[in-house]
Amino acid sequence: MATQTDPSLKGSSIYQIFVRNFSPEGTLIAAQAELPRIQAMGFDIVYLTPIHPIGLAARKGSVGSPYAIMDYRAVNPDIGTANDLRAFARACHSLGMKLIIDVVYNHSSPDSVLAKEHPDWFIRGKDGKPGRKVDDWSDVVDLDFSVPAMRRYLIDTLLYWLEHGVDGFRCDVASLVPVDFWLEARAACDAIQPTLWLAESVHKEFVTAMRALGHYAACDAEIHEAFDLSYDYDGRQQLEDAFSGQGRISEYLAHVQLQSSMYPSHAIKARCLENHDQRRIASVIPDLDRLKNWALLCMLLPGTFFAYMGQEWAIDHTPSLFECDPMPRPCRNADCGSVDDFESWWITAHRASKAIRARATSFCAREVAIGVVQLEIKLADGSIAVAVLNLDGRRGLLKLHSSAVPSLHGMDILSGEALSLSGSVELGPKPILLMHPKAS
Repeated sequence: MATQTDPSLKGSSIYQIFVRNFSPEGTLIAAQAELPRIQAMGFDIVYLTPIHPIGLAARKGSVGSPYAIMDYRAVNPDIGTANDLRAFARACHSLGMKLIIDVVYNHSSPDSVLAKEHPDWFIRGKDGKPGRKVDDWSDVVDLDFSVPAMRRYLIDTLLYWLEHGVDGFRCDVASLVPVDFWLEARAACDAIQPTLWLAESVHKEFVTAMRALGHYAACDAEIHEAFDLSYDYDGRQQLEDAFSGQGRISEYLAHVQLQSSMYPSHAIKARCLENHDQRRIASVIPDLDRLKNWALLCMLLPGTFFAYMGQEWAIDHTPSLFECDPMPRPCRNADCGSVDDFESWWITAHRASKAIRARATSFCAREVAIGVVQLEIKLADGSIAVAVLNLDGRRGLLKLHSSAVPSLHGMDILSGEALSLSGSVELGPKPILLMHPKAS
């Protein structure tokens, strides 16, 4: 079991970079130049989407998905070299950040090094050739984990990247790869150095569908036998229903509460509003005040906060997974005040919420009115962080109640104003994050 999981990860934050689309240059060198800015925002883990050469066979789009990997032991020359990756890792470490890279072990491109040299390492389709479990993933073929030599090759590949300065791995569709493999891989890596393991676990509905087809699919509880962190996808449907107005946020909050009892005590969730597989949250929630409320909720939830590149700028364009599609950058002139204001607020909120998560001893969330959430987080020093989140942009008087103290007062961390939240308060468009002092 992954009982060696560092509990301090609950106070950590991950910043994801899709190198090809992160900058106009689309290179590791260009991305490295932005590491000081990422560290200054409060992030301590940088995650790189796959860095490897992309297959040509069955390629989607003009440049292909980075998840259709041709060679697990090479760096895509379009983004840089192995030396560039080493330099990137050193730069992260010099700033006190860790580096994790994407591991895509469920599948490779049909023309990958392994598919060419070891076609017997893959599952078979109806035609007897290397096949796949998910028909829509037409640009890949799936590895067969009953083959001991293939498993050894993949583990040796992880050790190879540790030698390049990598600190851990984000494992793509980890739920479709046997947990016993991940346990073996973790033991091998941890024997070299302490290694961070993030699982892209899958939607619970996907687990059910895969099992119905007779395929292996691990649930999140099984995943945490080997992993430190797993995606919050088991509750993603409830979260997206709340975004769209098809469901209540209370349904998602109830699932968050359930997670605390249905997984091992060491299990930590990676909470995100967006990533490379999801729509930009600013396109789903374009109103910046509403977006602030949703962002703060995600930042304060128990677990590790996970941001996608450019989220701090409320970018609403999702970079293509199959094309060179550089992320738009905010303009820096007098007409872009709203973007600058959002970025400044977002950084302040992230740093404050990260400090709260790091010291949290208990978490309570209630939907106190439709679309309005009150959070109470008790900290190790006896103080209480209270957030009032107006997720749906509502107006009117709101009656607040604390289960811990008869009245709430203190400093709003986000505005710097002294506040009292006793009784009924006028509901405003922006979130409130109040620090109630330790009782004397």
